[in-house]
Amino acid sequence: MSRLFSPLTIKSVKFRNRIVVSPMCQYSAVDGYANDWHLVHLGSRAVGGAGLVIQEATAVSPEGRITAGDLGIYYHDHVEKLKQITAFIQAQGAVAGIQIAHAGRKASCDLPWNGGGQLKKDEGGWPTVSSSPLTFNPDDEAPSELTLKELKKVVNDFKVAAARAFEAGYQVLEIHAAHGYLIHQFFSPLSNKRSDKFGGSFVNRIRLCMEIIAAVQAVWPKELPLFVRISATDWADHGWDLTEALQLCAILKSLGVDLIDCSSGGLVKHQQIPLGPGYQVPFSAKIRSKTGILTGTVGLITEPSQSEEILKNGEADLILIGRESLREPYFTLKAAKELGDELSWPNQYARAKL
Repeated sequence: MSRLFSPLTIKSVKFRNRIVVSPMCQYSAVDGYANDWHLVHLGSRAVGGAGLVIQEATAVSPEGRITAGDLGIYYHDHVEKLKQITAFIQAQGAVAGIQIAHAGRKASCDLPWNGGGQLKKDEGGWPTVSSSPLTFNPDDEAPSELTLKELKKVVNDFKVAAARAFEAGYQVLEIHAAHGYLIHQFFSPLSNKRSDKFGGSFVNRIRLCMEIIAAVQAVWPKELPLFVRISATDWADHGWDLTEALQLCAILKSLGVDLIDCSSGGLVKHQQIPLGPGYQVPFSAKIRSKTGILTGTVGLITEPSQSEEILKNGEADLILIGRESLREPYFTLKAAKELGDELSWPNQYARAKL
């Protein structure tokens, strides 16, 4: 058996293989409510053989949405449709995961296919918040700096979202602390200019994340995996970098976080990312080797052989497939054939297994 198709157990959850469908926003919800698009999108990738399917960044509050089309888990009524989605994913033998998030200053945007720019209030937008009143785009309206009282609400929003995620049937919870969204806005000195206990030193800049972790762990079952997605670097001078990311990951491991989902960038427009196949794998490898925590890697991983090599080299424990899974929902079934592994196909599709 290849490494890619070897099972992995984290706490009480067994993943049938090491292929993960990365969380990817579909911008197809209304007021945060999931619908049949999300059921079919996520369900088809479970049918396609992935070990873990992680639902897109799901907002913990209305103001935390990137766009009005984002999924949310800020109303209890959101749970009903999500239960249908998780039940279907699990019926196909995959594990259902969810990523919970707050966009911070990158909220209140138009849908990507309409340009993706920040919306004004008369265009359906809403006020944004951040660590400091600094914009992401020069022409954006400046976000409000979160007060200490408002930060307590943000922490509680994540806690409530985690409890609802468990009620909805998710077996893996991922906290989104990457890609320039709210938690990352606190991490980076490029976006965090605060002078209180949430700004300045490394310890202060990671404080919001620590408080969210503690709040989530109070309601998320100890026997279920907890992941955190981080950007390992801002790809910009004087910003968040791998040195600080390693410090953070060591702390997260000591707090009981099970896996770091290793990504990068997204905080500032002037980032310089050297794109190429597997360009983020070195971050996963370094974090895994230096801290001992499990890691997942993502970013221009498109081939089964490439995935297998990453695992054999000890550079990651899980392979997250993003755009390639949009192009090929049945990537996992094809990968098994290419690597010579035996993988059970759905009975309905068995006639195509040649």
